[in-house]
Amino acid sequence: MLTGKHLVILGGDARQLEVIKKLNELDAQLSLVGFDQLDQHLTGTSKVDLDEIDFSRVDSIILPSSGANEDGVVETIFSNKTIKVSKDWLAKTPDHCTIYSGISTPFLDALIKECNKELIKLFERDDVAIYNSVPTVEGAVMIVIQNTDITIHKSNVVVLGLGRTGMSVARTFDALGAYVKVGARRPEHIARITEMGLKPFYMKDIEKHIKDVDIIINTVPAKVLSSKVLSHVPVNALIVDLASKPGGTDFRYAEKRGIKALLTPGLPGMVAPKSAGRIIANVLSELLLDKFSGEDE
Repeated sequence: MLTGKHLVILGGDARQLEVIKKLNELDAQLSLVGFDQLDQHLTGTSKVDLDEIDFSRVDSIILPSSGANEDGVVETIFSNKTIKVSKDWLAKTPDHCTIYSGISTPFLDALIKECNKELIKLFERDDVAIYNSVPTVEGAVMIVIQNTDITIHKSNVVVLGLGRTGMSVARTFDALGAYVKVGARRPEHIARITEMGLKPFYMKDIEKHIKDVDIIINTVPAKVLSSKVLSHVPVNALIVDLASKPGGTDFRYAEKRGIKALLTPGLPGMVAPKSAGRIIANVLSELLLDKFSGEDE
């Protein structure tokens, strides 16, 4: 249990509601910042402003999945107030206070280092990424159906990257009857793609494998779909970029050529916020329980 532990949940979207419910069940003391417009009554929690919190008595801080932007502002859909991560209050937290976020940003990295705090990036964990691949793939299928006039069955699909999400994407589109090619850089990934019964290619040869494609799904967080590469893509193809911002596509050039290219980070929170929230809540609660487990022994 987390009885007596003071946790601050700072902003976020509908996924955070599942986090709040889970931590509330574990008897944590929860201060919610950026939830003033939330109609739902969450028994056992307190909706507060930042200046109402005694940060010297805070045990952990939970940020939104997107972390904080270059100005320190965190995303929130339940408040019109601007909520910022600040050195002024972060430096007041106890040494044991850990910050949890989906991802980090340059601003957050610099601030964490300056205040000598620990930052746990949940989306870099294998378990979270693998669990999240399920709603991500379902969202990708939805987007493809909504933005094409052909069936996925017998369409030519190229998946870029065979990471935790790329593998799930490739397997799913293959199961739906698409002709799937997968681009990767590492020999062991080429071997795995072959073992999966799909057609592999090395990323250095990408231009040869996208000339007759209907759908490209990118999972690589690097500019793999450059203007040079996009010049070989059919104008009627659809690009779904699942990589974190700014994605792996030259969107300006894609638009110039008339290629529909969609950047879709955060799909789990968009298409299945309850399921995505439960994934975060379960992993986060395990981390917090492990962190504080030995204190009362």
